[in-house]
Amino acid sequence: MQSVKLQFGQQNDYRTREAFKTLRTNIEFCGGVKVVAVTSCTPNEGKSSIAMQMARAFAEAGNKTMLVDADMRKSVLVGRYKTGAVRLGLTHCLAGKAGLSDVMCETNIPGLYVAFSGPVPPNPSELLGGEKFASVVEMLKGTFDYVIIDTPPLGSVIDAAVAARNCDGTVLEVENNAVSYKFVQKVKDQLDKSGSRILGVVLNKVDMSGKGYYGHYGKYYGKYYGKYYGKYGEESGSHGTGEEGKALEDTRPFHEDMAGKESGSGAAGDMEYIEDI
Repeated sequence: MQSVKLQFGQQNDYRTREAFKTLRTNIEFCGGVKVVAVTSCTPNEGKSSIAMQMARAFAEAGNKTMLVDADMRKSVLVGRYKTGAVRLGLTHCLAGKAGLSDVMCETNIPGLYVAFSGPVPPNPSELLGGEKFASVVEMLKGTFDYVIIDTPPLGSVIDAAVAARNCDGTVLEVENNAVSYKFVQKVKDQLDKSGSRILGVVLNKVDMSGKGYYGHYGKYYGKYYGKYYGKYGEESGSHGTGEEGKALEDTRPFHEDMAGKESGSGAAGDMEYIEDI
């Protein structure tokens, strides 16, 4: 087994860390999902970063996690995370030039392992669709708690649909304001034809600075929930009883008040629930 040190550059802010924790939790509640493929519609949407951060989130939660770089046509993980030279990769394993344990890399993140893509092969689709890749996925599934597979953008090449057949589900990553609805629908249909279970969509590169709909959405909930939970903590401290019945009583006016405010203000857009996955 090889050993690498991942360099993530600047640290994620609180909102980003919470977003990946939410994504991790939603996948955990999908039920029976251990192997997850990640794909996108077009290149440069941020798919590989999403896959890496997902794997990191699972590892930080105490899960033994493997990230497989199956984007063998145009891998960016080695260069992006400044791992240095990696001697063996997934291509060597699928071509029969190395064993699975030889291409696995232990990282400086506890519980996180990575198998990088290796050199570009002449037949990536055939390698991902072969029995060798299927057996590799099964072996990883029996060894790790979660396996995240970074696949090529499905709108460009068919590799992702081929690889997704061996996965428990697929997460589709979409860049905000960069891909048309029809194109996303076309990619979804292609995943459906492959028999892959679509777990959901991750909307990436959304402006949360306060301008536009999503900024207002985040600002509203940050203000409302922050005010509510601060009050909740003060009330529980003043009661000093910790009784479950009292806590339940405290939450009821919150829901009623929220509904009342929304119906009175007419700002139905503020309350729209957006589910990423």
